[in-house]
Amino acid sequence: MSAELLILLIVIVTALAFDFTNGFHDTANAMATSIATGALKPKTAVALSGVLNLIGAFLSVSVAATVAKGIVQLNEVSGQDLLVIVFAGLVGGILWNLLTWLLGLPSSSSHALFGGLIGSTIAALGWNGVIWASGSDGVLTKIVLPAFLAPVIAAAVAAIGTYLVYRITHGVDRDKTEEGFRWGQIGSASLVSLAHGTNDAQKTMGVIFLALVAYGSLDQDDHMPLWVMAACAVAIALGTYLGGWRIIRTLGKGLVEIESPQGLAAESTSAAIILTSAHFGLPLSTTQTATGAILGTGIGKGAEVRWRVMGRMAVAWLLTLPMAGIVGAICWAVAHVIGGLAGVLVVFGVLISGSLGIYLRSRRDPVGTHNVNEWPEGQQPPDSVQAPIDQNHAG
Repeated sequence: MSAELLILLIVIVTALAFDFTNGFHDTANAMATSIATGALKPKTAVALSGVLNLIGAFLSVSVAATVAKGIVQLNEVSGQDLLVIVFAGLVGGILWNLLTWLLGLPSSSSHALFGGLIGSTIAALGWNGVIWASGSDGVLTKIVLPAFLAPVIAAAVAAIGTYLVYRITHGVDRDKTEEGFRWGQIGSASLVSLAHGTNDAQKTMGVIFLALVAYGSLDQDDHMPLWVMAACAVAIALGTYLGGWRIIRTLGKGLVEIESPQGLAAESTSAAIILTSAHFGLPLSTTQTATGAILGTGIGKGAEVRWRVMGRMAVAWLLTLPMAGIVGAICWAVAHVIGGLAGVLVVFGVLISGSLGIYLRSRRDPVGTHNVNEWPEGQQPPDSVQAPIDQNHAG
């Protein structure tokens, strides 16, 4: 087995590991509100989400094409050099995903991946190695701009939807309303899971496709191999089934106290926006979309919004691209200085040890099905404020 083939295999394994972390990091996007309102039991929710993520991964490859061809100037690098760039970027994305999971912050797995790839590419090729803008393609058009628009649009749509829902159901028996919307949440949460698989699994497909192009197994105009689609689908489904309980708690209980009408509005908004972006090949952050929708339901209902928690999330969003990029650049530099297979193995060892350290630290304060719906008393921020519409008047 040649050194280059072994590096390719390490890249593929690392890509699937990222896909796995993407799954449990982003389970909250689909299921946090359903778990918080009691529409689904925690274990049932993650199992359903895992199956639908698996199915969703096969529905489209438009986003994968953006990742594979829309970030790195492929005419500038090839072979083992490109493999090392991809590998270093993946390590940056995984470590940032794990750190934000430890902190219970719903940051964007998509931006962690893109940040890692951009950072390693800049370190290897300079600023011109990244496709910043090229017509309707490029990092600015397809990654940065949607990152700012998605949460704002999601919040606005969800706020309007929630306001209308409570107005329409005003006067209806509260218990019947809650029960009916809980049933509706099963369908809307399922749709978000399907959309998440369609959008997020493709990002890893694109990375593996990029690695196969670097190795010479594929041309950049070839179709996505079925085995790549299947492997990524299984990886993200298994990660989703594991359940990222820390982030589920933050989204379900930390930002807004969710009732089932709000949950349905948030999930329906998220699913519509994510599926639309997947259709147009935009690698949207499902985390930012879902968070914006949940925030919007609090505003639309006139519920208490914990702005300090929202502020922590916003900081994590702003830091994700640059911090993952810095880690990706450092990993590329280490692999480059050591050189060849030995450099890749050293960085791979750093990834394993760092991941293990974060996991062991998480066991000091475990979050699981037993406490996912309990927001810690000591973390209740004193600056929660009441949104302008009074809850009683909202129905």
